Amino acid sequence: MATCIISDTTSYISLELQKELGIKLVPLSVHFPDESIQEDQVDYNYFYEKISKGGIIPTSSQPSSWDFLTIFKEIIAAGDDIVAIFISSVMSGTFINATSAKMELLEEFPDAKVEIIDSRTNCMALGAIVLEAARLAKNNAAFDEVVASAIKARNCVSFYFTPKVLDFLIKGGRIGTASAFIGKILDINLVLTVDMNKGMTHLYTKARGFAKALTKIYEALDKDYLQYGLMSIYIHHISAKDEAEKIKEIIKERYPDVSINICSIGPVIGTHVGPGTVGIAYRTEKPIHELDPD
Repeated sequence: MATCIISDTTSYISLELQKELGIKLVPLSVHFPDESIQEDQVDYNYFYEKISKGGIIPTSSQPSSWDFLTIFKEIIAAGDDIVAIFISSVMSGTFINATSAKMELLEEFPDAKVEIIDSRTNCMALGAIVLEAARLAKNNAAFDEVVASAIKARNCVSFYFTPKVLDFLIKGGRIGTASAFIGKILDINLVLTVDMNKGMTHLYTKARGFAKALTKIYEALDKDYLQYGLMSIYIHHISAKDEAEKIKEIIKERYPDVSINICSIGPVIGTHVGPGTVGIAYRTEKPIHELDPD
């Protein structure tokens, strides 16, 4: 009997790591008036070009309870346990639908071991939690140990990012039009983060210009490094690979012994912040947060 680790595509874990660690990612989808696309079945460049040219912000949707139930049944029928870690329940209905599927599953398989965890975040802040659990599961750790590792890792992740432009936030309704207007006039860039206690994105600070916004992110990273240590760093970007490479070089000089990877952000999260966005997610050695239990 093994423990199967499940997450969703907003973790943006690479296909290579999915295969290496046996992680199953359940896809979220985006919907244009003329096309619906599963996040794991679309070329990112095609998606962002479609938004830029058409000016239409698509809607997104999560897997249904039935989707989860089908997956869960296959795993349980094979004799394995399940630890599933999903995008924040405030950001998406994914966690709620998975929890509903678990309840239905237990009616048919009352002895099944299934743990559904609300990551309270997204992107590789979510991914870092998933990877930690998956590595333990691959080494045949006990079910309870795998669950505990995910809960511990959740207290040790942070994510800061800055959009290049505010247009996508405006169209997506994520900030008030007044804030957007001020940003355009004064060349203000927003630095956003995820409030892990609330499981939602909020404004961390503002900066005059994109470069200074990045400096604010570096300062937050440095502060957490000095207080909590760093295990891994993930540089996120949307159609900004060159910028991400520059950020990587800067960070490598500061933390030469820390694992650093570059990861693209896909449609479901990217549709709200747009091309040019860059950010940094990271996992600290010691807990940053003291989260209330789910």
